[in-house]
Amino acid sequence: MTQATSTLEEAHPTGPRLQRRLGRIGLLFASVGSIIGSGWLFGALNAARTAGPAAIISWTLGGIIIMLIGLCFAELGTMFPLAGGVVRFPHIAFGSFASFVNGWIMWVATMAVAPIEVEGALQYATKYFPFTRAEGGAHVLTGLGLGTAVVLMAVFVVVNYVGIHWFQRINNVLVWWKLAMIILVIIAFGVTAFHGSNFTATSSGFFANGWTGVFSAIATSGIVFSYLGFRQGIELAGETSDPRRNVPFAVIGSVVVTMVLYILLQVVFIGALPANLIPTHWADLSFANDFGPLAAMSSILGLVWLEVLLYIDAIVSPADTGLIYTTVTARVSFAMGRTGGAPSALSRTTSRGAPIVSLLVTFVVGLILFLPFPSWQQMVGFVSSATVLSFGAGPLAVVSLRRQIPDYRRPFRLRGLGVISFLGFLASNLIVFWTGWDTNWKLFVAVLLGFVLLAIQMGTREHLRDEVRHTFRHGAWVLPWLVGLALISWLDSMHVSSPLLYGLTLLLSIGVYWMAFALRLPPEEVVANIEADREESLVEEEMFDAQ
Repeated sequence: MTQATSTLEEAHPTGPRLQRRLGRIGLLFASVGSIIGSGWLFGALNAARTAGPAAIISWTLGGIIIMLIGLCFAELGTMFPLAGGVVRFPHIAFGSFASFVNGWIMWVATMAVAPIEVEGALQYATKYFPFTRAEGGAHVLTGLGLGTAVVLMAVFVVVNYVGIHWFQRINNVLVWWKLAMIILVIIAFGVTAFHGSNFTATSSGFFANGWTGVFSAIATSGIVFSYLGFRQGIELAGETSDPRRNVPFAVIGSVVVTMVLYILLQVVFIGALPANLIPTHWADLSFANDFGPLAAMSSILGLVWLEVLLYIDAIVSPADTGLIYTTVTARVSFAMGRTGGAPSALSRTTSRGAPIVSLLVTFVVGLILFLPFPSWQQMVGFVSSATVLSFGAGPLAVVSLRRQIPDYRRPFRLRGLGVISFLGFLASNLIVFWTGWDTNWKLFVAVLLGFVLLAIQMGTREHLRDEVRHTFRHGAWVLPWLVGLALISWLDSMHVSSPLLYGLTLLLSIGVYWMAFALRLPPEEVVANIEADREESLVEEEMFDAQ
């Protein structure tokens, strides 16, 4: 063990003293509850339109991809059980510059989750009120829908400000509700009507749009989005009794459980379609009231009782996830303010411990996001691409830390780290590529805005300017990474050969992976960052516990 690492662990043998009350099943359910949001309410229809029956493969590959990324974060989360850990892991391994860029992307991604859950609920509610209208293959918010969205976003903020602990008390009940609903739909559809011939009903057969459709569905149909809640088990790593066993169990288990449910849902959805509704091309699949596809299918099958329950669930599931992510977003903002990657005002709390400035910023930016993404279908690709892009730094951090602090205590040590971390990084890049330029250009504009804000802060805060200059070399890999992904995505819009673009994505992933490993911080600076983050985390836990 290095002297620096030994000194650090002697000073803080167990890290922040969190209450370790969560058992294996509790941690699993925390992740499962976060995964099941609005995605499952729309994913089956959207994936069928994009990939046809081969959407089953899309759900499988999407789950495997997320699991590869999640395993990397499982090692990091058990090493450093920190609030806003996704932001802080790159800070520990690569310094402030990489941390800011990654934190900004994560912040933008999490900022969009509450709005998309609101859009999901309002789209289903269109059966009763004109909250959305059909436009360009999507259901966009009307004036009434936008006004209602503002009110719902405000409710999320208010509940987080005055009553989040009350909400947390009923969260386990909501998890059981969401699990029961998806299982109920699978059983009801499968028993009521199942036509095996539907999977080869069109002239194009099972692979309606080839592998292009399979890959595109993963990124743009809500598949990746439907798995993203796995991180909850990592965020709570410091509060479980046996992190070494429970965290990987929660990460793998939550993805496997939901992957099985999602695949079964896709199977029964396609199998339950009446023959007269299956079009020549799956992209044209539509039916009455398809703004709420599962409820509409229940009506078609004569399951009126299930239709009613689904319209209720269209409020419960998105509201649960939206409230959770309003809290998560405030914590990410708070973490960025504490680490210096954002204005310190974001880390300001009330006497109750509520991060009031972060909550207000979450509310305002969430409303702004309704403008470029006025529908669930339009926002889902953006959220998926941005979130997975921010996750890309995790595999790079975990493999670098193995060399930087090799003897540091790892409650969960990932086997086959070199292969898994690279595949996780490659997978995150592929998802951005599959999302397409129509969505990605907005993401990269948001990334550019982040660099502008960083420059402004550096001009006014000498300490931040010195820190970024000092760590720029160690985080310089983010520049070719982001520029390369943007260029590949743009070339795809120019109809450049797909095999060439896949080759470029592989080469970019290899180059950036090697570059990040080579430019990592020296061990003594890593130890200093760990020490600083632990000190901050002790203060933060007291603040949030006081809420």
